[in-house]
Amino acid sequence: MLSKPDVRLFRRFSVFLITAILLVSGILPAGAQAQERHWAPVHPAIFSSMARSNGAASFLVILADQPDPQAYLAQRSLRSATLESKRESLYRYLTAFARERQQPMWAWLDAQGIDYRPFYIINAVEVYGDTETVTALRQRPEVARLAANPEMQMSEPVDVPEAERSAANSRIAADAESPYGIVFTRAPEVWAMGYRGFGVVVASQDTGVDWDHAALRDKYRGWDPFTGSVIHELNWFDAWGSANRSGCDSDPQVPCDDNGHGTHTVGTILGSDTTASPDLFIGMAPGAQWIGCRNMRNGVGTPASYTACFEFFLAPYPQDGDPFVDGVAALAPDIINNSWYCPPSEGCDFDSLLQVVQTVREAGQLVVVSAGNSGPSCESIRYPISAYADVFSVGAHNSGGTIASFSSRGPVTADGSGLMKPEITAPGVSVMSADNGGGYASLSGTSMAAPHVAGAAALLWSAAPALKGQLNETEQILIKSAKPVSASQCMPEGAPLIPNATYGYGQLDVKQAVDMALSPAMITAVLSDTTGAQSISAQVTITDSLTGAVYSLDTAGSDPIRMYPGAYSIRVTWQEQESTVPLNLTTGEDWAQTFDFGPNVILSLNAAWVDETPTLDKSMFLPLIQAP
Repeated sequence: MLSKPDVRLFRRFSVFLITAILLVSGILPAGAQAQERHWAPVHPAIFSSMARSNGAASFLVILADQPDPQAYLAQRSLRSATLESKRESLYRYLTAFARERQQPMWAWLDAQGIDYRPFYIINAVEVYGDTETVTALRQRPEVARLAANPEMQMSEPVDVPEAERSAANSRIAADAESPYGIVFTRAPEVWAMGYRGFGVVVASQDTGVDWDHAALRDKYRGWDPFTGSVIHELNWFDAWGSANRSGCDSDPQVPCDDNGHGTHTVGTILGSDTTASPDLFIGMAPGAQWIGCRNMRNGVGTPASYTACFEFFLAPYPQDGDPFVDGVAALAPDIINNSWYCPPSEGCDFDSLLQVVQTVREAGQLVVVSAGNSGPSCESIRYPISAYADVFSVGAHNSGGTIASFSSRGPVTADGSGLMKPEITAPGVSVMSADNGGGYASLSGTSMAAPHVAGAAALLWSAAPALKGQLNETEQILIKSAKPVSASQCMPEGAPLIPNATYGYGQLDVKQAVDMALSPAMITAVLSDTTGAQSISAQVTITDSLTGAVYSLDTAGSDPIRMYPGAYSIRVTWQEQESTVPLNLTTGEDWAQTFDFGPNVILSLNAAWVDETPTLDKSMFLPLIQAP
């Protein structure tokens, strides 16, 4: 019997011999020879990993044919569908797409006895193999590239100089005052309006969660406070399975945190301890719910573990289930907090997670990310996923509002985009929140800043449910409502000082964000045409002078659009004619403008402010907590 290497060599020789005969006979076109020599590129870190492990290692096989969720939703007229319909359709599309294209590779891997894990959120397969496996896979025609899957240590909480701290930073007083970050961002003022995050589910992708911590248990979606029972299935997933669960329950379906980092971030999002006397509120949105995914073991994660968590959040499934068939898209969370990074310097493929976050964005899930702790250097927001345009990146400031020395700065140059980051800053120095074992701890880092924004988004969506899943509009509200802070560091000569590469658009102000969301201006466009030409329409493009956001209206049937205070530029196009005018929207002041395109054609633009505040019985909600 031939050994496996001999069989492989025989197969290669046979293919070469048959191809040569066909080429000589003219049966096979000359281009086929190049096709036989397809060699997909391989990230060199794969071989480094194999050398360290004396043989095999995990790596990602990225297939050439990738799904296009944006085009799919557009073709099916689902872009304006309900979130539930959109997510269910995306789940079915993505799983069917990946299954069809990965089946031949699955069959080959099964036949070789090679361990693998398929993904559908990106058309890719995690494979555990050796150099021979790499050689065979890179010759497969459906393979685009082989990416590394290195183990990366998370950015640990930062020790900050005493000068950056203040007594207010870590305060949790006996009278149950909230930590300073909750008051600084004005969350208690939103609670007093009647909004605490009800109806919003926030996901934690981190080291795990101490789920039965007194400040977190009642907010866990799997917990039933009326019966005292818990269901972890579909509310928790461990991307590492049963591996390395030291200090945790042996069952990976049971939530755990072997580090404490994830517990701390969830506490800042929504924590409140009703056993305290009086109640202790440490989180931004104490009425929201959370679910979780453990993407790191002992603080170490991989691109595959991060991808697995995003896939779980797109359509939760049981720990021992099949993500391709057991996913329940109706249980997908609304917001995903990510306080981790994936440095290319350690082998992380810069683009390997890009399509993943783009896909969850198409599903209407807001991805909030810590900017990183590599400041004060310029261009230090350089790692996935904080460097991506499709996520909302958050820098850190202290209790006085001054940027933390460790907070990473923009712009993003690692990919040549020059993207201005971070989007916003939030409290991240000496932040008090939940800790493993039922206690509380003060930590510093942009990891502590991002949860403030995730919780703020939950408050915003509970106040204005129509914004849920409307990510562009939500992000515009968050940045336009931020308290602006000028900074010239890392900015080119003569550039506007807001936004900037240090504070982004400024400091998070959730009260201002909610006020803005509840009182938008509705913009309408009406074309009066007495010529009788029914097909004639005008196009209206409105550009935000601060953020660059672009809004479009077509008089041939566009619905009114919501806009918010600020300076804009309006361009109107009708046939060959074009006109541009400025627009300054001021809250409460209606606006109107007409464009005369001749004796028979007049376009009317109108902005009318509306009050979308729902009627609530505020007596059932929390009292306002005054700043000290």
